[in-house]
Amino acid sequence: MVEIKTPAEIEAMRGAGRVVAEILAAVQDQAKAGMRTAELDEIARDVLARNGAYSPFLNYQPGFAPVPFPATICTSVNDAALHGIPGRYKLADGDLLSVDCGAVLDGWTGDAAVSFTIGTARPADERLIDVTRDALLAGIAAAVPGARIGDISAAIGAVGRAGGYGICTDFGGHGVGRTMHEDPSVPNEGAPRRGRKLVPGLVIAIEPWFLAGGRDMYRIDRDGWTIRSGDGSRAAHAEHTVAVTEDGPQVLTVL
Repeated sequence: MVEIKTPAEIEAMRGAGRVVAEILAAVQDQAKAGMRTAELDEIARDVLARNGAYSPFLNYQPGFAPVPFPATICTSVNDAALHGIPGRYKLADGDLLSVDCGAVLDGWTGDAAVSFTIGTARPADERLIDVTRDALLAGIAAAVPGARIGDISAAIGAVGRAGGYGICTDFGGHGVGRTMHEDPSVPNEGAPRRGRKLVPGLVIAIEPWFLAGGRDMYRIDRDGWTIRSGDGSRAAHAEHTVAVTEDGPQVLTVL
């Protein structure tokens, strides 16, 4: 069931969104070569505790996962696109890191992600990150009343395909509200003018993720969570929680 939020509820969701934005800013500011990804999770836990919030990721177990997720953020490195588990891996100069995080505050959820390079960036990685971010912006711009879910999907897919990147639609955007994953699904590619009509009060996470090798294939690690490109190429991920309003799309996961 799709839940439509009131203006007051959308305003309340901004609190959780700001916590998510604070986590991503802190992680991106402090991440450096030689740091273990588990240390980034500790940074996120500190921000959550300071704000009186908690992570919807921790102990989350959807149908595809054999075990609950053991951390508060996802840290996906290089060919890992989504759901990377923080652990003992030490970041190296030139790594492409995607960080996905959520926060629940006062019963409302925010969800966002960002990709960036540790230290010196490869030009190809910079382009991948930029195109993924551009696709996110295109998807957000399409989230206007009267449009349809397919318009968002088509906008994202057009940017990714123009960049020559692989796109997988098995994992994508989704509704956000009292829980992290609600209806409707928002695929990262699709046909315009198709799907559910967008109305004021609909809140969704828009989250393109692209594969540099250009193939629409992925695999899941033995940990049951980490999603990697099928050909070993690098991946990038970008996400915001967005409210459809009478005044146009409003990004909730910003400081």
